Amino acid sequence: MADKSLIGRALGVTTADVEKGRLRFFAKAIGETNPVYFDESAAKDAGHRSLPVPPTFLFCLEGEGRDIMDLVKTLQFDLGRILHAEQEFVYHKMAYAGDTLTFDTKVADVYEKKGGALQFVVNETKVTNQHGEHIADLRCSLVQR
Repeated sequence: MADKSLIGRALGVTTADVEKGRLRFFAKAIGETNPVYFDESAAKDAGHRSLPVPPTFLFCLEGEGRDIMDLVKTLQFDLGRILHAEQEFVYHKMAYAGDTLTFDTKVADVYEKKGGALQFVVNETKVTNQHGEHIADLRCSLVQR
């Protein structure tokens, strides 16, 4: 069971390279029809320096560098009882194919609902690019029943 002593705990820093092929695949998988997400010429014509990262793709990249079993152990959760409750993105700057993104994650909050039947852990992640520019803030809530 997660407790409030986890608030503020660092969950690690990971990095991920943003690759054009993966961006195209993701755009196709989510049914994106705007050509700026899969056609580099269209992206450049629209004023982008390369293929832009689709809005929710940062969630995929953030999870890649993480050992899920280590996270579950740190949060004191039971993997069989966890649900992804909520995801929030606040963007400060565009990320593009060719960028190397850094994800710095910490526990922001721990709370309960329904008399302790539901336990929530909220993680916040600051995303920066290879130039140290602040790209986005991610907020993810997990719940254990």
